[in-house]
Amino acid sequence: MNAAVRSDPVDLHPSIAAVLTHTGPVLLDFDETLYLRNSTEDFIDCARPALLALLVLRVLDFIRPWRWTGGEDTRDIWRVRCVLVCFPWTRWLWTRRIATLASQAANLPLIAAVRERTQAKHCPAPVIATLGFRSIIMPLAAALGLPAQLRIVAPRLNTFADRRAGKFRLVAKAIGHDAIRRALVLTDSSQDDALLRACAQPLHTVWPEARFRPALSDFYLPGQYLSKVKRPGERYITRGILQEDFALWVLSSVALAAQPFMHIAALLLLLLSFWTIYERGYVDNDQVAQRCEHDPKLSNAFHEALVPTPFWTPWLWALASGAGAALLLRGASAAALPLFFEWTVVLIATYTGFCAYNRLDKRTRIWLYSGLQLARSAAFAVMVPVTLVGAVAIGAHVLSKWVPYYIYRVGGNDWPPDSHFMTRLMCFVVLSVVVGLAAGFASWWTWSAAALLAWNVFRARHDLLATFSTASRLAPREHTDPLAPKHVKE
Repeated sequence: MNAAVRSDPVDLHPSIAAVLTHTGPVLLDFDETLYLRNSTEDFIDCARPALLALLVLRVLDFIRPWRWTGGEDTRDIWRVRCVLVCFPWTRWLWTRRIATLASQAANLPLIAAVRERTQAKHCPAPVIATLGFRSIIMPLAAALGLPAQLRIVAPRLNTFADRRAGKFRLVAKAIGHDAIRRALVLTDSSQDDALLRACAQPLHTVWPEARFRPALSDFYLPGQYLSKVKRPGERYITRGILQEDFALWVLSSVALAAQPFMHIAALLLLLLSFWTIYERGYVDNDQVAQRCEHDPKLSNAFHEALVPTPFWTPWLWALASGAGAALLLRGASAAALPLFFEWTVVLIATYTGFCAYNRLDKRTRIWLYSGLQLARSAAFAVMVPVTLVGAVAIGAHVLSKWVPYYIYRVGGNDWPPDSHFMTRLMCFVVLSVVVGLAAGFASWWTWSAAALLAWNVFRARHDLLATFSTASRLAPREHTDPLAPKHVKE
């Protein structure tokens, strides 16, 4: 390789030395390479008020509109556009913050090499090739001290096509395939494999100082620990809480509500209040496991500290939403105060029980687990009445959750995964018959009982279909006379 700028690049990072000595085009990634952070995340992080912006982005993550525009590749376009629409002053805040960010996260040795190479008359100036957005990167590149004549190849915010095309096609369209074949490509991203395979000198370099910091990650919001650390990628809030716990709460109590819509709104606030504290129990569970267990089962996200885990802020959320539920149920009257007090006692008892569960041996946890499941299923009943069939459904739900856990803890490994739907349906039917025999079946001839039965059948539909599809009749054994002489094959 011929030296184009320096004949002896001593004491330089190998990638920087290669940038200085490569004779052909040089393509440089921007995020976590020239800029040792992520420009898109830092731009979104400027949105204010931060808590409201974080809530808007969580709603966007729940809806996932990028499913219709090209998948995850277009997610950041939706996020940035949403921020600009809801918080249009973010662009101004970004320009004010750029100087500070540039001073904190500039890759100074690489930037110096880029400036030196750009000043050399006998080699082409580097090209910045990035999937960050052009309108965000241009002022940041200037603040980093990068030469103004550098060409920036980056997606536009006003179209999804650039992100769908990917970096390789964007670069090929901008400088041509022949230039790529002669180029040095320096990037930290494994998503640039196509570009690295096509170039003359691929350099996949992860800079030790580079940090990916998610936008607004310093601000607490209920549910973040569940969705990002405890159960990442499971959509647990939707499938495990809203479709399970909240549906059970509503179906067990709404038949007795004088104002059903107000009742459901109050239950939503109670759900937020309860799960804010229950989530805090999960945080304590992981922290105790890390300190005390020899082989703790912790997700990778736990060690990466993706979300804040304050102690008192969840209690403020829980008490505020609990107070809101009490006001919806009793109005602005003296009757709301004792209701709120009872709910606060339930929250304290639940968290205390969770902390005790986290600190006891695993055999003893078997019995406390049933109490935690009862709290999840029936805590709301201190605020609103439940029907008789609703109480039966709650009992069936608790049993269906506890039985697999009991079998797991006593050494059973054959219990099928996600089978609590079928167990819950069976328990619901059995308990309904038993209670009906004792108290009469009049309470079961109601729409709420039918709704609970339909909900249990619907949630267990896959297990039911699997059971019926694999069921087979046992064939009779061939009868043999034990006294008959056995045939010996010669």
